[in-house]
Amino acid sequence: MSFVQVIEYESDQRDKVRELSEQWAQEQPDGGPSRFVMAEDRERPGHFVMVAEFDSYEQAMAHSGRPETGEYAERMRKLAKGTPRYVNLEVAHEEG
Repeated sequence: MSFVQVIEYESDQRDKVRELSEQWAQEQPDGGPSRFVMAEDRERPGHFVMVAEFDSYEQAMAHSGRPETGEYAERMRKLAKGTPRYVNLEVAHEEG
């Protein structure tokens, strides 16, 4: 069953957030998310949401356990104001 992780956080360093996300997308090791989206809320500038889609929970946890993933998360955490909010979702229904 598919698995989705959503990460929400606030940052006043928009350019650095985008740069780090683009760099991560290019350097992503095999076994990473099948789809990754980083978006900024139009109504609340500085409010970012990242969505990572995985084929399974197990794949997501294996990816999360990699040192390079931890390094990326730490670098992103340093750009955030406050603690990022993680939401881990089992996909109940999927189309397309």
